Amino acid sequence: MKCCVLFASPRGEQSNTRALMTEFLEAWHAAGHTSVVHSLYDLTIRPCLACRGCQQDWSGPNCVIDDDMTEIFADILSCDLLLLASPIYNWYCTAPLKAAMDRCIYALCKYYGEERGPSLWEGKAVAAITTCGYQVEKGADVWQEGLRRSCKHARLRWLGLYGERHRSYREPFMDAEKAQRARDFARQIMTQLAAGE
Repeated sequence: MKCCVLFASPRGEQSNTRALMTEFLEAWHAAGHTSVVHSLYDLTIRPCLACRGCQQDWSGPNCVIDDDMTEIFADILSCDLLLLASPIYNWYCTAPLKAAMDRCIYALCKYYGEERGPSLWEGKAVAAITTCGYQVEKGADVWQEGLRRSCKHARLRWLGLYGERHRSYREPFMDAEKAQRARDFARQIMTQLAAGE
C-alpha cells in the first residue's frame, strides 16, 4: 500500500509532528508499504480562488492554478492512505495544509458546477497526526471535527487522529512512549485498511 503524507510544519527536521510521523512511517515501511512525503512549507501552494474552473472537466482535478498541487493531486489519487501531519495553530492545522485541503475539496469534488458531478477521491482513507500545546482532546478537537465533516462531504473514509501534547519548548518532546504510540497508531491504521474500514 502507498501512503501520501502532507506534512505541514514550518520547523522541518526539528518538528515534533515530524518526530511522530517518522515513527508512524517506520512501522508502515516495516510492513512492506511505501510512502511519499510532501513537505508543504517547501512547496508553492496557492489558495483556492473559488473560480470553479476545475468544475468544467470531471476527468481529473484540472485546477487552473499551476503550482505544486498538481503533483500532490496525482499522489493523493494514487494512494491507499492520505496522512495529514500538522501541528495545531489556533485550533486548526497550519496554513499550507488548510490551503491544500481547500484546493482538494474543490478540484477533487465535482459538486460545484452547472451539474453535480462525482467525488474523484471517493473511498480514499484519511488519517491525521498532530501535536498541540493543550491536551489533544481540547487542542485538536476542532480540526478533528473539521476533518470528519470534510470526509463525509467528499465521501472519504475517516480512520482517525493521533496526537500528543507538548507543554513547553523548554522540555524535550519525544520519548519512547510517544514513539511506541505512533507506531501503534500506524498498526491500527493498517489493520483498518486491511479490514476495508
